[in-house]
Amino acid sequence: MPDDIRPATPEDAEAIASIYAPFVRYTAISFETEVPDVREIRRRMSRAISWLVSERGDSTVGYAYAAPLRSRAAYAWSVEVSVYISEPVRGSGVGGALLDALLRLLSDRGFVNAFAGTTLPNAASVALFESRGFRPTGTEQEVGFKLGSWHDVGWWQRRLQAATVPPPQLTK
Repeated sequence: MPDDIRPATPEDAEAIASIYAPFVRYTAISFETEVPDVREIRRRMSRAISWLVSERGDSTVGYAYAAPLRSRAAYAWSVEVSVYISEPVRGSGVGGALLDALLRLLSDRGFVNAFAGTTLPNAASVALFESRGFRPTGTEQEVGFKLGSWHDVGWWQRRLQAATVPPPQLTK
């Protein structure tokens, strides 16, 4: 059955929180140590640049979002992207479809660069980002401590469009 990808709404926050919770509780993929509640997910959604969900049948099976890379004005054309997929459908193409849709949307809106950070090792995330044209830019070594270990974070970048002078107009 094909997945339906659409913009997320506040009503999706409960499903998003459910997908995200195991990453917080049981892995170092997220450096959060407390699972955010539905109200916090809604707050994050309201501050994001774009948030998409993927549905299979009546179930939300994944989400992807873009957030500002940094708060200073000169970074306005660069975003950080994240993708989270529910365990039963990982490896089935949901992550790639979500990321493709998000990158098209960001490019259409005028963004120039997309960045992705991932806790290492994480072969699935690295493969996902590199399969979509992201290139490694560096590694922060032993930057996070979770679940009894220090963890590295690798960073990847993908150019969405040419960096022009003046920069493109960003649209909503």
